[in-house]
Amino acid sequence: MEFSPTTLALIGVVLGGWTLAALAAIYLASRATGQARDMRTGLKRMQRMLDESPALPLLVRSDGRIEASARLAGWFGLDRMPTYLSELAEGESGLTHQQVETLQKNVRRTQKTAAPFRMMITPRGSSRSLSLRGHLADPQVSPGGAALVWVFDFSDSESELARLRAEAKRAQGDFAALVGLLEAAPMPMWFRTEQGKIRLVNSAYVAAVGARDAEEVVAEQIELIEPVNGLGAAQVAREAGQQRQPIERMVTSTINGQRRALRVSDLPLGEEGIAGYAIDVEDMEELARSFKAFRTAQRNMLDKLSAGVAQFDSNRQLIFANRPFQRSFGISFEQMRERPSFNRWLDIARDQNRVPQVRDFPAWRTEREEWFTSNETNEESWTLPNGTHLRIFAQPDPDGGLLLLAEDRTEQLKLSASQDTLLRTRTATFDSLFESIAVFRPDGRLQLWNRRFMADWDLEEEFLDQHPRIDDLLTHIQKSLREGEEAGQIGDVVRAATLDRSQGVGRVSLSDGRILEFAGVPLPDGNGLLTVLDITDAQKAEEALRARNAALVEADAMKTRFLANMSYEFRTPLTSMRGFAELLETGLGGELTEDGMAYLRAILDSVEQVENVLDLSQSEAGMLPLVKESIVLEPFLQAIIDSRREKIDARGIRLELRTGEEETRIRGDERRLARAIGHILDNAINALPDGGRILVKLLARGDGVRIVISDDGMGMDALQLARALDGLMVSADGKTVERRVNYGLPLAKRIVEAHGGRLEVMSEEGQGTAALIDIA
Repeated sequence: MEFSPTTLALIGVVLGGWTLAALAAIYLASRATGQARDMRTGLKRMQRMLDESPALPLLVRSDGRIEASARLAGWFGLDRMPTYLSELAEGESGLTHQQVETLQKNVRRTQKTAAPFRMMITPRGSSRSLSLRGHLADPQVSPGGAALVWVFDFSDSESELARLRAEAKRAQGDFAALVGLLEAAPMPMWFRTEQGKIRLVNSAYVAAVGARDAEEVVAEQIELIEPVNGLGAAQVAREAGQQRQPIERMVTSTINGQRRALRVSDLPLGEEGIAGYAIDVEDMEELARSFKAFRTAQRNMLDKLSAGVAQFDSNRQLIFANRPFQRSFGISFEQMRERPSFNRWLDIARDQNRVPQVRDFPAWRTEREEWFTSNETNEESWTLPNGTHLRIFAQPDPDGGLLLLAEDRTEQLKLSASQDTLLRTRTATFDSLFESIAVFRPDGRLQLWNRRFMADWDLEEEFLDQHPRIDDLLTHIQKSLREGEEAGQIGDVVRAATLDRSQGVGRVSLSDGRILEFAGVPLPDGNGLLTVLDITDAQKAEEALRARNAALVEADAMKTRFLANMSYEFRTPLTSMRGFAELLETGLGGELTEDGMAYLRAILDSVEQVENVLDLSQSEAGMLPLVKESIVLEPFLQAIIDSRREKIDARGIRLELRTGEEETRIRGDERRLARAIGHILDNAINALPDGGRILVKLLARGDGVRIVISDDGMGMDALQLARALDGLMVSADGKTVERRVNYGLPLAKRIVEAHGGRLEVMSEEGQGTAALIDIA
């Protein structure tokens, strides 16, 4: 079949149109396919972004059906997402019934009122925290009033918030506790700003400054610490803040009216401010002062001890040594200042030969170092090369130091040896004594005795070696006594000496005729000494002496009667002789020649000498007659001096009489007192060389008077003065005595004593003599 060209043209046009249409369809299809592919890619991207986003959508339709991703089901703790909202609470996982009811209620309200809501849920058995934010869904998303709920997972944020809340709560509690601690602190505490202004104080600070409350302290900026050297507390705090370092100082401040020592610290706290506190260390300072005073007193006391004392500290350095210790070990002052170590001290002592000589000194020194770590006191005896014996005590201290005591026992050892020698000497001395001796202990047991004791009482040595008691001893002694009951006297004396600590004596007669006298003496050591003496011969001699004494007494009575009778017989003619001689001296019997006057003066001197002898004899026998009358001393003394004026002027002697302004009187025998004072004055005149000086001084005393007669002569020694006062002179053979020619001083002494007074003569060779007469 043949087609026309038109037909072919039409066919061609149709085919062309179809081709074009096919090409257009292909193009459009290809474009739609690309758009669909792009859309699917975008949907996948969006789905992926939703799956990775912290918020997932939950679409709740009006009939309760829900649409959500499987990831959200995992957030809810479910294996898959259920169909309805109420099914979220079914099973052991997922939401709780209360959470689902609250969610349903919020969803219905949103679907009805389009009001959004928010809520927080935590699925059961999960630590995930979910935040739900719901609102009405867009009609394009879901028509018909569906609710779109966005679920956010903020578990990490919630944990962080919980941690922060816990930390904040803990910080708040710590702050409250810190504030309470500050308030309860007994020490003043404060807080300042960076500018040094007080911002916070505690109650102790308020009480210390005497304010009403903390607000007053902050408002008025009341400072506790006084300025020191013009630098106030705020300035010191600012300096601590600027240096970013704590500043601590010791100051004194007035607290409750008392000056107290405070240790003040300012602590910078960065940009927050500066904290400070003050610790009252007054008690510690007082304790430190007391300890220092105690240590000083202790070391002063240790310096006075005879034993050497040294202290080593925990570093084993010598920190103290008293003077005996330094002398014992030859430590100089410079070495003490260097504080030598323990080893160095031993080396110094070794150089001075003050330690024992040992073969291995380093090993010996190492052993002594163990004293520091020992748990007990170590004691050693050191024998030094020079013969000194030291007793060493090493006491370790709890702080690691060492207290060392060195006691020099050389003298004690010598005394011990001397004591042993003395004991031997005592035993030998006891055995050589003429009298018998026994020593009894306080319990009455015999301790010591000599051989004479054993012989006197006829005792056996074996018996005494048993140290018998006094009762057993008396049983043996009783056999030797003439009367056995006298043995009790010995026991009483021994008991009195040992127990009563009193002396006792007694006498017993033995059966062989001997007479023993015994005495008990308490000894200082608590023992009693019994001494026994054989007085047989002495008793016989005593009886003879009694007979002779009776004869002497009778002879003394005869002498007294003789003096009483012969005194009158002698004085009557002596008085007559003196009277007639004085009349002849005045020329009543005619003028005498020069030889006659010499004889007359000799007669008067003899009469005076005889009267002196009579007065002295009567005074020694206590029979000197005194005629007491009132005597005015000033003219009385002047008359005595005037009677010797010729002799005084002839020898050029200067005599001075000094009396008081008031009249002085005494009662006495004027004639005999004149004789006594005249004798003393004559002795002074005779003892002076020509041109000498005599001073007679009258002194009134409360209970009488004192007459002083002094001269500047040659004086006498003690022996010459004693003989002059006694009126006796030892003969040339040294065995007998002879009377002195001059009885002046003995007679003057007797006369003064007969008046109830006292004569005292003081003399020194080359210095003169002074006689002091005290009369009441």
